[in-house]
Amino acid sequence: MSKAFTRISRRRALQGSAAGLVTLGLLLWWLLPLGDEPPSGTITFSTGTRAGVYQEYGELLREELAKDMPQLKVRLTTSAGSQENVERVATGEADFTIAAADAVDTFKIGAKPVTDRLRGVARLYDDYVQLVVPPDSDIHSVADLKGKRVAIGLPNSGVRLIATRVLEAAGIDPEKDIMPRSDGIDTGPERLGHELDAFFWSGGVPTGGLEEIAETSAFRFVPIDDADLVAKVHAQGDAAHFYRATNMPESAYPSIQDGDTVPTIAVSNLLITRKNMDPRLTEWLTRTVIKSRDRIGAHVHSAQLVDLRTAIYTDPLTLHDGAKRYYRSVKP
Repeated sequence: MSKAFTRISRRRALQGSAAGLVTLGLLLWWLLPLGDEPPSGTITFSTGTRAGVYQEYGELLREELAKDMPQLKVRLTTSAGSQENVERVATGEADFTIAAADAVDTFKIGAKPVTDRLRGVARLYDDYVQLVVPPDSDIHSVADLKGKRVAIGLPNSGVRLIATRVLEAAGIDPEKDIMPRSDGIDTGPERLGHELDAFFWSGGVPTGGLEEIAETSAFRFVPIDDADLVAKVHAQGDAAHFYRATNMPESAYPSIQDGDTVPTIAVSNLLITRKNMDPRLTEWLTRTVIKSRDRIGAHVHSAQLVDLRTAIYTDPLTLHDGAKRYYRSVKP
């Protein structure tokens, strides 16, 4: 072999190694910024009821954040749900939270000066309205709830907000035409059939609280498939435009749905924070949310729908500067 050929081979080998290092470097940069020390400190993340998706998602996200930012302490606090979550972040009681878009917009309308502080981090996944009754119930539509014992969610929850709107669209006064109960997903399922005739739940699917009772007892979903009712929900104005008619997938609760979808209403969930939250910390947190989708989604199936292409749409909130920085860094 000639010396000239050997020199050319070495040059090509070095060029190939350099290209490989560049590719590796770009990959590492996407996952964790090179030369940047992970943020530290303490943040408070407001979740939801203990049997709900918000709580499970928060616990799993905390585990993922610990891998990327080992010096960051994440304190989880339970809550009634979306409405309380938005207020906590707006007032500084919590730093990050998940809330349904309708609850965010409703809070903005009623507390304008405070909500100017709110910013979006990512659009996550959709909540589905789930109206649950015993299998032998005579309730087959929302209108059939008149005179019944109905759980409409905890005060200050997203469930309470959307259940009230659905009932009113069906011509039912939640205070006079039903016997309202304040159960959430943590207590509603166990009371169904003896203390409750029906309960509303709005959450990602499947929800752990419903999966558990599906393993041991039967229940039925009441379809929300009346086009006039959905139109009347939208006609309520304000935050109601965030609701859309859809079908709960047949895979949500296979033993209950028997291969059938369930017509219902959905609303998107947002990860939110405040305008004054540290941009670097928010950028790191946003990166973790996106790249841990599959690992979290293995346990919280609705989290599999977190998508880089749709995460930036956090209406009615503008994106936080730190979140913007992350999305720009990975824009193709």
